[in-house]
Amino acid sequence: MRRAATLRMVQAGLMGALLFVCKETLAPLPGEPVTPLIILYALEFPTAAPWAIAVFVALQFVLYGFGLWSWMYLYIWYLLYALARRLRGMDSAPGWAAVAGAYGLAFGALCAPVYLFTSGPGGALAWWVAGLPTDIVHCLGNFVITLLAYRPLRRALRRVAGKTGKW
Repeated sequence: MRRAATLRMVQAGLMGALLFVCKETLAPLPGEPVTPLIILYALEFPTAAPWAIAVFVALQFVLYGFGLWSWMYLYIWYLLYALARRLRGMDSAPGWAAVAGAYGLAFGALCAPVYLFTSGPGGALAWWVAGLPTDIVHCLGNFVITLLAYRPLRRALRRVAGKTGKW
């Protein structure tokens, strides 16, 4: 029993580290693999995914320190996890690409509540509108990456889940 728990903890840590490395390595590109990976983690490792997200967020805090963005990271990726779990019956690359794209487009709006508390409604709206060009690029990048990578990554994660157990 203890060995299985250790394996699960290590696996969640590696999954979170993979999110971090992929995000940092591919940061200059329009879009990043964090959104499709969190979707796939939610589908293939539903119990491990929240822990992997926690590792990813903690590593972001270590690298970048704390600021207003930190508050967003405490909920934004868990919202995506919850959405993926809700839509878990879907197994369509174009469908998941649309979800990932929509999430990228909505990213700024989903982060804006932090600014509502710090800058009021006008500040939150201004922050969101100013970020729309970035959200559009995020949308397109998420869509393309998910469309291209969904099937091969899902197959790979299913193989890992088959060997380690879907937890």
